[in-house]
Order: sequence, then structure tokens, then C-alpha cells
Amino acid sequence: MDKILLIIQREYLTRVKKKSFLLATLLTPLGIAAFIVVASLIFGYESDESKRIVVIDESGVITGGIKDEASIKFSLSKKSLEDLKQEVRDEKFDAIVVIPAVKNLYSKDLQVLYYSEDGLTLDVESVVKNRVKDYVRDYKAAQLGLEEKSLDALSFSTSVEPEPIDEDGENASKMTGAIGAGIGTIMGFVMYLTIFIYGMMVMRSVQEEKTTRIVEVMISSVKPFQLMLGKIIGVGLVGLTQVLIWAALIPLVVVGLSFFFGLEAPSSSASADAMAAMDPEEAENMVLLAMTEIQNQNWWAIVPLFLIYFLGGYFLYASMFAAVGSAMGEDQGESQALTIPITIPVVLAIYIMFAVVQAPNSTLAMWSSQFPLFSPIVMPARLAFSPPIWEVALSVFILVVTSVFFVWLSARIYRTGILLYGKKIGFKELGKWMVRG
Repeated sequence: MDKILLIIQREYLTRVKKKSFLLATLLTPLGIAAFIVVASLIFGYESDESKRIVVIDESGVITGGIKDEASIKFSLSKKSLEDLKQEVRDEKFDAIVVIPAVKNLYSKDLQVLYYSEDGLTLDVESVVKNRVKDYVRDYKAAQLGLEEKSLDALSFSTSVEPEPIDEDGENASKMTGAIGAGIGTIMGFVMYLTIFIYGMMVMRSVQEEKTTRIVEVMISSVKPFQLMLGKIIGVGLVGLTQVLIWAALIPLVVVGLSFFFGLEAPSSSASADAMAAMDPEEAENMVLLAMTEIQNQNWWAIVPLFLIYFLGGYFLYASMFAAVGSAMGEDQGESQALTIPITIPVVLAIYIMFAVVQAPNSTLAMWSSQFPLFSPIVMPARLAFSPPIWEVALSVFILVVTSVFFVWLSARIYRTGILLYGKKIGFKELGKWMVRG
């Protein structure tokens, strides 16, 4: 045990004292802050490209002129299409929009023609479609004798408010699903990044010590299993230290940056329009409801279980990465082939996670959260939805047993591969080492 502690101490201290560790730990929050600044500027950017579009209204849907957009100037014309095409060639206009006659008032399709030498861009297409849609809607209403008030009555929103079956039952919030999906996705991604970043770090460390033959000196004093286990725990503590520092620094940097520059998080146009259209009091209530829902989560269960899955998943995958690192030589192409079977379950687990946060109690969610190669990512994504206790207990048991088994199995590969040089290792050879140890 003392030797393992010495190896853990060596792995931890040598890494946290490196300039690369300090730079990565401090610069990552700044990099995220820079990304937020750039993303905010990009999403808030308004095109300075001005378009002059002439409209041929064959249907007569436009009455009283057509309103311009910020970067698009519209004008109506009764000239022929050929004459206007020549004006486009002469650069008097940039494009021509032809609105065909509305022959069937009950038709739901209308094909508008767009003529331009530069092609149709997405921003112009969106403006033209929405503008023509509004004019055709008003035209059809007038032709069918419908009042504007009657049309507005057809546009309404529907909300679903959850209610308990029993009168004294706990009333779930309508934000429960969205908050649970958000928490689950964040925890799933943390697990995904941890497994990849620090698992690969263990593999590179083992490979470096093997190729520089430092391991030959270390093996003379400690057993291969002790060396592998100490390395896995030491690198894991380095990763945990880095994650905790980031957890403290990133929110401070992001909040400070938002306050200093007055930046807002980029959001989709649909979300932005919905928030803009929402009554200020309603928007405030939604924010308070979301905060209340976050506070009402069972964090006393979520946090410890997340740490268990964090450790179980890390030990499971890090041991496999260590085994692969011990079997590799100096050829990097060899390492890529051997790591494919390890990375495939992780990538599959991420895709399953996206489906699970949509349906956390489905059959896929239940079975994938029990499978030990998926459960470190999938089950944390379900914790915010309060899965059945027996499922969580069984999943933890299977993960712990499997992690111990994989550490033992990887140690058998590590024991043989760490001192083997000059031979290209394949999966068949790894299988023999597992059996023989």
C-alpha cells in the first residue's frame, strides 16, 4: 500500500507542477470566455450587405407599398420580367421577386420566383418568405370575407400543466422535463470528456515511460499492478483537481465577462423571438420557476451518485487505456487501432444519452444504464428524473464489479506488455496475455 501511495504522490505532484498543467488550467477558462465573446459577436452580427429587390406582384396581394428591411430595400414594379432582368444586369437592382397569381384560395402552397446573378442566400430567403406569406394571408382573408380578429383567434398557444393524481401528492413543475434534460446532458458530457481526456492521459503516460525505458527501473521496486493502479489514481486526482478549479473559475470568468461587456449568451432566433414576445412578468415567472426547479432537485442523491459513476467509469476506461499503452510501441498508428474498441462504446453512450434525456424511463434507458460500458454516461443523465432505486442500485453494483474486473484484466495485459519491445501487438496477442497473465 505504501508503494502505491508513493506512485500516486509522484504521478500527482510531477503533473500539477508542470507549466503545461498550470497553463491549461488557467487558460481554459479564458479560452471559454474568448469563445463566448466571439460567439456573441457572431450571433449578434447584422449583415452590412444591402440588397435592392424589385417585386412583380402578379397576384395583387400587396397593397399600400412594401416595407423595407434593415438591409433589404424593396420596390414594386409593373415592368416586364425581361426589362427588369436587364436592369439587374445593369446593376440597378440586385434581384427580382415574382409573386404569381393566387388561383386557388384554399391552396396551401405558393411558389415565389427569385431571379438574381448572385443566388439566393438564407437571410434573404427568410425575409422574402415571411413577407410574402403575410401579404398572401391578408389577401386570402379579404377574399374569403374573414375579419382580422377572427384570424387572430385561430392563433393561440397551448401549455401542459402537470397535476398530481392524489390531492396530497407532490405537484411537479412543467419545467421538470427541461431542467432534468439540461442537468442530465451536462453530467453526461462531463463524464464523456473525463473519460477521453484523462483516460488518454494515462495511456500516453504509460507509453512514454515504456519507450524511454524508465519503467524498467520502476518495475524492479514495485509490482506492475501497483504501478498501473498508482498511475491511474494519480492521473485521476490530477483530473479531479483540474475539474474543481475549472468549476470555480469558469462561472466567475463567464459572469464577469458578461457583466463587463454586457454580452448575452447566444440563442436561436426562435428562442429569442419567444422570449421577446413573452410578457415581462411571465418571463420573470419562468426564470423563477426554473430556479426553483433546480433547487428542488435531490442533490443529496445526485451528487454522490455522480461521483460514484465518475470514479467507476474513470477506473473502467482508464485501466483499458493503461493496458493499451503498455502494449504499444513507438508507432502512433498502432495506438489508434488498439483504442478503437475503447472509444466506440463511449461515442455510442453519448448518442444514447441524447435519446435518454428525451425518454428517461424507456426500455433503452433502463438497459443502457445497466450496461457497464454505457452506464457511467447514461445513468448520470437519468439521475435528475429520479429513476427507480433498484435500477440505480443494480447499475452501481454492476459498474463497481465490472470496474474491478477490468482493472484486474488490464493488469494482466500490463504485466506482460510493459516490458515487451520491438514487437507489433494485435488483438490476438492481447487475448493471450489476458488468459496467461
